[in-house]
Amino acid sequence: MAHLAGGGGDELVPTLSSLETVYGAGEEEEEEARVRFGRLGDRFRALYSASPALFARSPGRVNLIGEHIDYEGYSVLPMAIRQDMIVAISKAAHGQVRVANVEDKYAACVYPADPDKEIDIKNHKWGHYFMCGYKGVYEYGRSKGIDMGEPVGLDVVVDGTVPLGSGLSSSAAFVCSATIAIMGILEKNFPKKEVAQFTCQSERHIGTQSGGMDQAISIMAKPGFAELIDFNPIKATDVQLPQGGTFVIAHCLAESKKAETAATNYNNRVVECRLAAIVLAIKLGMDTNKAISSVTTLSDVEGLCVSFAGKEGSSDPVVAVKKLLHEEPYTTEEIEKIVGKSLASAFESSPTSLDVLRAAKQFKLFQRAAHVYSEARRVYAFRDTVSSKLSEEDMLKKLGNLMNDSHYSCSVLYECSCPELEELVKVCRDNGALGARLTGAGWGGCAVALVKESIVPQFILSLKEKYYKSRIDRGVVKQSELGLYVFASKPSSGAAILKL
Repeated sequence: MAHLAGGGGDELVPTLSSLETVYGAGEEEEEEARVRFGRLGDRFRALYSASPALFARSPGRVNLIGEHIDYEGYSVLPMAIRQDMIVAISKAAHGQVRVANVEDKYAACVYPADPDKEIDIKNHKWGHYFMCGYKGVYEYGRSKGIDMGEPVGLDVVVDGTVPLGSGLSSSAAFVCSATIAIMGILEKNFPKKEVAQFTCQSERHIGTQSGGMDQAISIMAKPGFAELIDFNPIKATDVQLPQGGTFVIAHCLAESKKAETAATNYNNRVVECRLAAIVLAIKLGMDTNKAISSVTTLSDVEGLCVSFAGKEGSSDPVVAVKKLLHEEPYTTEEIEKIVGKSLASAFESSPTSLDVLRAAKQFKLFQRAAHVYSEARRVYAFRDTVSSKLSEEDMLKKLGNLMNDSHYSCSVLYECSCPELEELVKVCRDNGALGARLTGAGWGGCAVALVKESIVPQFILSLKEKYYKSRIDRGVVKQSELGLYVFASKPSSGAAILKL
């Protein structure tokens, strides 16, 4: 019923000639995909008076457990979903990269065909995500000593079904689909794990210090499996989930603006975690200068924390956090006293971190470290549970409890929830979910609920009645759009180049 197997990161990104391979052989799914690809091709021809040379597709994802720990070096457990980003692309002689969308509400973006030109992150545009992929492919190819030739102009049209700001990784799906579209058009292909690695670096051109989970699952997913993603080096291990459970994904309708709010939300937590790691390292006896120069994540000091916990008869790094960090927020001055230098000089090589230091008044080191270490352990507990000999009933119950504990930690210790997510998670649990938690960066976006397969239709109806109806009445969302915002999902397939 449940098994784990090694992932194939050495495989190349596949080039496929049929939609069935990607979307499955179900008549309805295939027909829906055919209509989308047809519409995308028509839009391309209308804009550029030519047919696209190829398509590329990359899925969104839902993280089942392991939130805000990938950038700390810890393993996570996501699965790809059916919702995806598709790119239609052709080379062009005009020396520009023209990026349009099937939806008219997204204005076309035009950039010079110059992979060395920096992205203007102060002037946020949706097309910037495509340029992350454009820059990334050239940078990576050159770093490998590959002759990438003269940069080429491109005509591009994009279509996405991953709701924006949903925490289902629309941005990574976009960067990944752009990347493999460009690889396809330049006739370069790299192993999946290398693509997963460099697309994570590429997305940082837009100013978020993302950890790599989103790109890894989008590129490396396999239909029918969630993946345990390890980092440094990147590796995906198949995790087969129990048959009797289904994951229902529901958008709370508050949009999570990860890139725009990075300095106060997402990147702020990255900096707090690094500060917590440095302070722990110093308190555990590491030389101050070494701590500042070599400690970047909480996983760097986990060994020291576990040794400390060992003296207390435990192997849990949270023991060290509880003994060595105080729960009250730290001021900049207090941390500077511990590290013996100004924080601005310690972070001088990271402009996005300096933005955080300018915006932040205080830092909650205890809470952030306690979340990261406890959440990292929950990921392995989740993996061990699905490969255990428990009955399906007990297995689903235990997985649900781990998801509930994860949500509590995200909400209380990491403070990345919001009132809408809290309400939605409660509605999920009150209506039969075995477990429910926020997923993705938080501060809006989606919740994921583990539900017995037999009650999925009734569960979704309950959510529509108890959560979405009042929002439809207030005009927040249209009844006809609900399918985009609440749906059940089994694990879907990963990125592919499509020549149809």
